[in-house]
Amino acid sequence: MKSFVYSALAASMLTVLTACSGGKSDKADEENADQRPLVRVEAVHSRQVDQNGVYTATVEPEIVNNISANMSNRIKEIFVDEGMRVSKGQRLVVLDDVNITSYQLQVDNAKAALANVQRDYDRALELFNIGGGTRQSLDQMELQLTNARNTLANAERALRNVTENTVLTSPINGIVTARNYDPGDMTGALPVLTVARVQPVKIVINVTESDYSKIHTGMPATVTFDTYGSEVFDGRVSLVSPTVDPASRTFGVEVTLPNSDNRVLPGMFGRVRLNLGTAEHVVVPDRAVIKQPGSGNHYVYVYKDGQVNYRLVELGQRLGDSYEILDGLNDGDLAVVTDQSRLADGIEVQILDK
Repeated sequence: MKSFVYSALAASMLTVLTACSGGKSDKADEENADQRPLVRVEAVHSRQVDQNGVYTATVEPEIVNNISANMSNRIKEIFVDEGMRVSKGQRLVVLDDVNITSYQLQVDNAKAALANVQRDYDRALELFNIGGGTRQSLDQMELQLTNARNTLANAERALRNVTENTVLTSPINGIVTARNYDPGDMTGALPVLTVARVQPVKIVINVTESDYSKIHTGMPATVTFDTYGSEVFDGRVSLVSPTVDPASRTFGVEVTLPNSDNRVLPGMFGRVRLNLGTAEHVVVPDRAVIKQPGSGNHYVYVYKDGQVNYRLVELGQRLGDSYEILDGLNDGDLAVVTDQSRLADGIEVQILDK
């Protein structure tokens, strides 16, 4: 009887121990399963993406005129300064006119000499017509008359040059971009003033060989400037260089802006955007893209069969809250968009339902 009781008690204890052991094992499995990171994934797809080329450059005037004197002279007055707008024909600089008197005297003397030679020639011609002179003497007088006329023309030309250099005017409508002297200075090698036409202005950008074939004259361009924030200015491609720069392996492209309100000035930093067509590329949410610390590389974790794998990707344009992917992902891939900091290449994860 006692043996039966002991056997039953042992069986009961074994059952309890077995049950306890089974419960602990199930709980451990559950804990191990819970350690897999929970992530959210989104399917990525290919679509047509506008290929926008963005280039940087500084604004240049359409035309630049250096206002200089033909000969060294002292400056009496300068009426403008850098940044001022000027009109065609406007007086800009007055130089010393002390030389005008001497040049005017040369003109007066040349006129008097021409008058004397003209009278002598008229007499010789009249005498020849009545048979009182020779053809040779008449030809000599005609040569003297020609020389006297040339002397007067040279003297008048010199006077005009001196007069023109006494008052310097602007040949164009534009803006003064440089002033190199002050009143009282003697003019030298540098121009007194530089006037630039800023209606329109141009921006010369450099494009790669791969972009060159997609650009043509007349195509629209949009330009933004740091000075004006996100405001967009419309322009057009006005020139495409037919030769490549051997140093940079790029082509020069000129973009012209009308600038009717004169808000865009030479020297401003601009960003030119050109639409170079479309291409079909995968687009991913920006949340999926991770920058590798210490490098310029970017990657995306891709989910497949319960695991995530590291994918190095080449980024294209930023498209709002997404990125264009040039290489590294395929249409339909499942990209991880949350908790990437807990992940490593090849680990198992759980998918968090939306």
